[in-house]
Amino acid sequence: MRVPFIGQGTWQMEQDDRSSAIAALRAGLELGLTHIDTAELYGSGRVEALIAEVLADSPRRRDELFLVSKVMPNHASRAGTIRACEQSLKHLRTDYLDCYLLHWPGDEPLADTLGAFEELREAGKIRAWGVSNFDERELAQALAIAGPGKITCNQVLYHLKQRDIEHAVVPWCQAHDVAVVGYTPFGRASFPPAGAGGKVLADIAAKRGATARQIALAFLTREPYLFAIPKASKAEHVRENAAARDIRLEAAEIAALETAFPKPPRRSGVPMI
Repeated sequence: MRVPFIGQGTWQMEQDDRSSAIAALRAGLELGLTHIDTAELYGSGRVEALIAEVLADSPRRRDELFLVSKVMPNHASRAGTIRACEQSLKHLRTDYLDCYLLHWPGDEPLADTLGAFEELREAGKIRAWGVSNFDERELAQALAIAGPGKITCNQVLYHLKQRDIEHAVVPWCQAHDVAVVGYTPFGRASFPPAGAGGKVLADIAAKRGATARQIALAFLTREPYLFAIPKASKAEHVRENAAARDIRLEAAEIAALETAFPKPPRRSGVPMI
């Protein structure tokens, strides 16, 4: 499957102006940002329904899209996962998902969740499956249950000031051919960041004739196995994000950003929001 390395996130989009959000998603599709990420959690299905409205008048055919949704851990029993997926399909008004994720590790046996994923895949209701917010130990558990070549991606928090996953999660995913999909790539605080790091980011952006957001996205997708799903509820922000695809940072620029935004000390687990 060919998947744009910069996609469109939709977390909390139910809180945005509906017409603006729909216009933003459609603009993204027109620009080739055909990787759309959502979840049953988002607005309790309202965001999936909003995406369905976009897809009903989409400039892209369904087979040109890479549509992702997620099951909540408390729904992730074997039967519950299948029910949740079928409900998401109804909300999205589509026959299949391109990828289906477990939103974060929960109390239901992982073997049951992954068994349901395989059942859904064999039934043609999903094309692939993955996980979200898994650390390297949880990824290893999933691999032991499912076997190699089954885990498509791990969706995790990743931005310039939150590089924890580079310690162990990213190397594990790279070693096992699992894509890393970074969510909230601009963080939850104001962007661009203040201080010395923000100045380095601004200097690189100025030299490139780009914006700080575009340089941040270029850094976060600097390797072939790294993807980002920024949320944008305005068309102008979508256009800004899309333009980041044309930026390839030089080694010196990457090194400068790594120094300006150093990795924190290694800790167990993965950060979540």
